Amino acid sequence: MDHTLKIKNVVIGEGMPKICVPMVGTTLTELTEEAEQLLTLDLDIVEWRVDFFESVEDIEKVKEALIQIKEKLKGIPLIFTFRSAEEGGERKVAQDFYVALNKAIIETGNIDIVDVELFNDENDVKMLIDLAHRNQVYVILSNHDFEKTPPKEELVKRLRKAIELGGDIPKIAVMPKDAHDVLRLLEATLEISSRPIVTMAMAGQGVISRLTGEVFGSCITFAAANKPSAPGQIGVAELRNVLQVIHENVNRK
Repeated sequence: MDHTLKIKNVVIGEGMPKICVPMVGTTLTELTEEAEQLLTLDLDIVEWRVDFFESVEDIEKVKEALIQIKEKLKGIPLIFTFRSAEEGGERKVAQDFYVALNKAIIETGNIDIVDVELFNDENDVKMLIDLAHRNQVYVILSNHDFEKTPPKEELVKRLRKAIELGGDIPKIAVMPKDAHDVLRLLEATLEISSRPIVTMAMAGQGVISRLTGEVFGSCITFAAANKPSAPGQIGVAELRNVLQVIHENVNRK
């Protein structure tokens, strides 16, 4: 790859894909318990899926919860993600609120990466990316299609658009209907794999895409601790074992 991203002690974009586990608690109590459990797992990154949080529409409560989550995680890199209902999330909010929430959290300095959805208003996307970079926060620029897998050319186009807009880690997740869809995603991944990107085909049909990032070029893979945040996530221990086997053999002559 052309470059890597180092966040705390985690280097994204080299070696095995880094394992990210989403936090999906609905209350602060659930979230703090979840954070304590995550410390017992062999993971690399944690994602707070704040759209699951019952008080998500109160930005001050989100900030307060974030402080406690960060303290519990003891230095594990943290992604902040509000996944919109249109892209498979738990909550539908106005665009103005989506922007205000992400802006406020970026400015706290309590996150390492923010997930911004590619198909928001382009001016809003550019503003959030610029703000994130000024606050030493990396940006995942993401797109999720829970209905289908677009043609390879469209997948490549979306990933390139995320790069052009200044996203540090373009991300795309799709729903495959068959193995040909999964292959199309992997081909698109390979085409853009000269830099850190994240791609996945969801559900059981797409599980192979969560395992083979080191071969095709996807640098982060998502696993479940308890409740999956997307179809097809598998357990952390199982995922680590498979990634290790691939890593040990992928460069063997």
